[in-house]
Parts: sequence; structure tokens; C-alpha cells
Amino acid sequence: MTLKELEPQLLALSPTEKSQAIQLILNSLLNSWHGIEKTLNVCGGDACIRSTRIPVWLLVSYQQQGLSDAKILEAYPTLNAVDLANAWIYAESHPQEIATAILENETD
Repeated sequence: MTLKELEPQLLALSPTEKSQAIQLILNSLLNSWHGIEKTLNVCGGDACIRSTRIPVWLLVSYQQQGLSDAKILEAYPTLNAVDLANAWIYAESHPQEIATAILENETD
């Protein structure tokens, strides 16, 4: 998709959505995702929730299997709703990365 093709959709966004789009683009440019860290030699360098070894792909996998946010938070008491929100935003912004990580880590 080109910027020219995307322009009408961007202009149609509400002011709040435009602000969110700008933040998303800025995060992408800076490779800075609030609450998400990639650390060499920690979980294979996968994106994880800040200061944990809980990879975003694992949380997305649980969500795809039908677990609610409440059930995920129950299973991981060190996480909070903001952590999950950050994970979902990161996953939406990096769908191929997350899909690849899930496939690589599937167990039969």
C-alpha cells in the first residue's frame, strides 16, 4: 500500500485515531514500544513484556486459543491489563513477527 492510497483513510480518522496512528508510526520508526522489550539472549531475542521472560507471541497464542484477558492475567499474576494492552498493540503492529514466532514455538 502506498501513502497515496492510504491518505483518504488517514484523513477520515477521528482526532483521537490520528493521534494513535502518529504514536504507532513514531514507535515503529524508533523501534520503541512502551512496555515491550527485546533483549539479546532472553527468550531468543523475542519481544517480551517489560522486565519479564513472557514473550508477546505466547500471550497472542493464548488469545488465539480463546483465553480471555482475565484468564491470562490469572495465569500470570505479575502482569496487568496495561501489559496486555501493550502486547496487543505490539502484536497488531508486528503480525508477521508474531505469527512466525508462534509457528516456531508450536509443540505437537
